Amino acid sequence: MATVLNPYINFDGNTREAMEFYKSVFGGKLDLNTFGEFKAAEDPADADKIMHSQLETPGGWKFMAADITKKFEYKPGSNFSMSLSGEDEAELKSYFEKLGESGTVTMPMEKQMWGDQFGMVNDKFGITWMVNINAAK
Repeated sequence: MATVLNPYINFDGNTREAMEFYKSVFGGKLDLNTFGEFKAAEDPADADKIMHSQLETPGGWKFMAADITKKFEYKPGSNFSMSLSGEDEAELKSYFEKLGESGTVTMPMEKQMWGDQFGMVNDKFGITWMVNINAAK
């Protein structure tokens, strides 16, 4: 699988509604996972919020979204990230390291509860990058 770049949008508690709307517009397959499903809700009020969603359209493109928890501030206009994902560990780790050299690593690259390696970095221009290395299947 080649490395892919996807937009990742954050919402203030209405990700499910937004992604279901986008599915009605574009069609395709929608996957939704809550913070509660992954036992990742630090605040019980966040358990039903969407931790990760992905819409894959019949045309082959996809985009992702999640709810902001109370731990983070919601800032409309800056509520998106760039998401790199794939199976080439060396390539993706290289991107992560280069983006972080003059930026700030906000989540170190490490194995996550869903089985993949994942990390987040804000580059020197203030863009948030999420890097996911798919676990071997």
